[in-house]
Amino acid sequence: MRGKRTFLGVLAAFLVLAVHSGSEAVDTRAIDRVRNKGVLDSSDFQIIDDFVNEAVRELVRTKDEGFSSIATIRSVILSRSSSKTSVQAQYAEEFSKSALKYISLGFQDAEKLTPEGRKLKVKVNLLILMDGLEDVRLADLAIGALKDKNTVIRYLAVHSLTNAGIVKQLNSTGVDNSKLARRIVERLGELVDKSGPEVIRLMAEFAAAVKVAQGEDLLGQIADMRMKRYADWTVQYELLDAAILRLLSEKISSPAVLLRKNEAAGARRFAQLYSYVLQRYVKGRDSLSATQKHQLASVLVEIEQSCIAKLLEMRQTVIKRAVEGGDYTALLQEHSRLLGDKTRAGRLPLKLKFDYGETSDGVKRIAPIALPEQPRPKASE
Repeated sequence: MRGKRTFLGVLAAFLVLAVHSGSEAVDTRAIDRVRNKGVLDSSDFQIIDDFVNEAVRELVRTKDEGFSSIATIRSVILSRSSSKTSVQAQYAEEFSKSALKYISLGFQDAEKLTPEGRKLKVKVNLLILMDGLEDVRLADLAIGALKDKNTVIRYLAVHSLTNAGIVKQLNSTGVDNSKLARRIVERLGELVDKSGPEVIRLMAEFAAAVKVAQGEDLLGQIADMRMKRYADWTVQYELLDAAILRLLSEKISSPAVLLRKNEAAGARRFAQLYSYVLQRYVKGRDSLSATQKHQLASVLVEIEQSCIAKLLEMRQTVIKRAVEGGDYTALLQEHSRLLGDKTRAGRLPLKLKFDYGETSDGVKRIAPIALPEQPRPKASE
């Protein structure tokens, strides 16, 4: 938890700087004239290129200890990334090409900076700039940053690849966009097992939103990772699973998904992950921290009301009442009724027509896999 708080604190500091306003350090008179023109020519293209070059170079060179100047430069660039007139598409195309060229050079120059703290801050600010530009042309730069050793850099790289503007562009028609979407999904998949909750949530929401089949595979991979960590009692930040369960539920209840072969797989993951949340809450009632139990309870109640009730098409509050009353017996009974046990299939599997896979003997499971008992703490030497 201490590492997570440190990460969030550092990130918050940079994001506060992202909205800082101050005096402009870059001359904007020429670019502003171009933005207001009705028709652009080659000289205007050169002004756009010169502006982006100057602004990005200034961002990299600035040594302002408080980084107010860098925040101002970012604001200036973002505010000039589009035109005010009918030449919007023409202007945006030229701006995009220049942004790719000079932000790429900016990263190269940042690698030469010393000390390491200054290099980090410049790279962070370049990534925040890219995130604000929401330009798929810059995706390769962010993909390259996914391998960075620094947690903040990786987070910002993921954020710049998964924000709403990028998703909208990836989901637009075009073979190139679909190819890029698949490549981003593939690269994000390589990070699933080694990423923290903040990054996992970004990836899960992207996986659910992007319109390529591989997106659903990534969401399934994330759900499988979380279930594995429940099974070995190493899961952290259980509140994350409310988002994952909600995204799974939206997928399996969408009319566009009902005819797909992987509908049953998505429903199975939803039910098994929810089962693990409930089983952990019951089995860990005497050993988990107050925060862990509160997060588990929140997931149980939220998903019952927002997902299970919708999937079953009926009002559902049994789990909420059992949690509020501390009635673990009622929780287990409702678990059996909704999800199934060794004697009967649950209402959810019957409604959605799925099972829980097969045993080693090839027999179909009608009940969720039982959560193993919590390992006993190792005796101190």
